[in-house]
Amino acid sequence: MNKEPKTPPVEPADPNQPVAYDQHGRPLYAHPPTQQNAPEGSGPQPHIVYMTRPAEPITQHISESARKRHEEAKKSFPGLNLSDGEYVISAVRRHPIGLLSIWFIVAFVAAITYIGGPWLLGGAFPDFLSSLNGDARANGTLFVVLLGVLYLLGGIVATVIYRGNQFYLTNESVIQIIQHDLLSQKHQTISLTNIEDASFRQHGILQTILNYGSLRLSTEGDETTYRFSFVANPKRQVDLLNNAVEAFKNGRPVDPNEEN
Repeated sequence: MNKEPKTPPVEPADPNQPVAYDQHGRPLYAHPPTQQNAPEGSGPQPHIVYMTRPAEPITQHISESARKRHEEAKKSFPGLNLSDGEYVISAVRRHPIGLLSIWFIVAFVAAITYIGGPWLLGGAFPDFLSSLNGDARANGTLFVVLLGVLYLLGGIVATVIYRGNQFYLTNESVIQIIQHDLLSQKHQTISLTNIEDASFRQHGILQTILNYGSLRLSTEGDETTYRFSFVANPKRQVDLLNNAVEAFKNGRPVDPNEEN
């Protein structure tokens, strides 16, 4: 039985080589290039998109008026971190009633110590003070003086902390400085874009007569609430803040005094 000759395997055609010729020997067409198949189970292949951006960020136009007020604000408030063209519209002041409250407490405690203490001690032990010798009296006097110095230092520290809490409205943000103690200070900056609501509160006859109260700010998203107490003329400060927020979100000049 004759075996048929084996046909040699046909090698795959080169996609770049023509597969047919015309009568003059010129190529008619070629195989289209074959597409490489992705490995099984690899899923869809991601599409890579290349994007370009400017080498330098686009600078915002800053008017001469804003630039001048920015330089003035940097000199007047060197502790604030102001961006280019940012300046202070309102520096919210705390009412002096807070300082009066601090020193009233210091005076009250001192009066109890220096007046009420000897009176109570003399009433309970009438012969106690007269029985003290010279050294005991000197030590007692030194203790009383040191106690008075301690009260005075406590009042000074409380005054520094009270004045250290500050609140500023700029043409871009609200900056709050929180002073917890002599060695602890916190700065909070809230963009006017993120402020959702601003309000004030006056509680009681004393706050209404002396025209002071507290400010309250709430932000969008995280629903954080910020408060600032003992604010002088709180209604005016809230009006300035609400007008600034509305103007900033609508793309208008925040400060009506700013020239283009």
